[in-house]
Amino acid sequence: MKYRRFGRTELPMPVISCGGMRYQFKWQDVKPKDIPPENQANLEATIRHALELGINHIETARGYGTSEMQLGRILPTLPREKIIVQTKVGPKATAREFLNTFDTSLKYLRLDYVDLLALHGVNHRQFLEWSLQKDGCVAAARKLQREGRVRFLGFSTHATTDLILEAVNSGEFDYVNVHWYFVNDLNWPAIEAARRLDLGVFIISPNDKGGKLYQPPPKLVQLCAPLSPMQFNTLYCLARPQVHTLSCGASKPADFDEHVRALEFYDRIPETIAPIEKRLRAEMERTLGADWCARWFAGLPQYVNVPGQVNVLEILRLWTYVKSLDLVGWGKMRYNLLGQGDHWFPGENAAKVRELDLQAALRQSPFAGRIPEILEEAHRLLFEKPVKRLSES
Repeated sequence: MKYRRFGRTELPMPVISCGGMRYQFKWQDVKPKDIPPENQANLEATIRHALELGINHIETARGYGTSEMQLGRILPTLPREKIIVQTKVGPKATAREFLNTFDTSLKYLRLDYVDLLALHGVNHRQFLEWSLQKDGCVAAARKLQREGRVRFLGFSTHATTDLILEAVNSGEFDYVNVHWYFVNDLNWPAIEAARRLDLGVFIISPNDKGGKLYQPPPKLVQLCAPLSPMQFNTLYCLARPQVHTLSCGASKPADFDEHVRALEFYDRIPETIAPIEKRLRAEMERTLGADWCARWFAGLPQYVNVPGQVNVLEILRLWTYVKSLDLVGWGKMRYNLLGQGDHWFPGENAAKVRELDLQAALRQSPFAGRIPEILEEAHRLLFEKPVKRLSES
């Protein structure tokens, strides 16, 4: 395993983290006796294998159902000073509610403290205001720090880039959990801002949200050879010193292994990924044109400023990689969550785009004339049926 300094926390963070949202029994709390022994055994085997590989950052959340409760059966048996434990609590309207929720997390984890606490899902302005207001969630977290129950404070986010930048630039956080990978460059300004302020940077779900890379299409496999698409994406992210760790949401012990094999190339990442990235971008340009690939996102408004709150930016991102790299399964997974996942997947799909006047919203785009037609094509390609988030399905 390789390690990077996690920003101003000074923690030596493994470049692969153990995400805690795929090995748990349920997305809702249950009575401890209802957890099947075989499920608990798999979770504990996953944690032990992570530690064997040097992955000592274990990340979970109050919103991950039984994850905390199940981790509480193994974490107290491990040398506390050798593991980095992170949980996440969603922003609440009052500090009391936030603190009560954190108390539940710590009780389930059976720990005296967590190394990292994140405000989970600072995805829109109301949650940012609840976090930063006087006597809000950040103030409550500071109380937890003074009591020795939290070491460092961060936030996780699925928000638009402008809102992420506001949170980073507030100066209140030590680290950020954020989406960024080969198929999503849009949040790079927020990562650069985090670097300037010496925040730790944790990349959320590079395998699933980053292309559904557990099930890559044949075209992507061919273009990424001799690496697997997952290994290429791992090294693509780690090629940037601004990035410190990538989440691997393991469902079983073996899920870490492909990532770890990619670290054989850690000391020669640039020369390893350069020819692969060149092939990928050449294929994208061949399919879509160099001008589209370079500027498709230019001048596009966020969904809140589009009639009908159509998430034009997200839909065009999906269409771009679906059309050029055959990422259809990933595109459908993401597209059918639009309008269904509350603030986690904001904005609407393009079903009603013909009924809307998008002219003003698109006026600053160099492709304004083409975009309505592309939105319609994306809907035809990707729409199946509305999909719920994992935690609601």
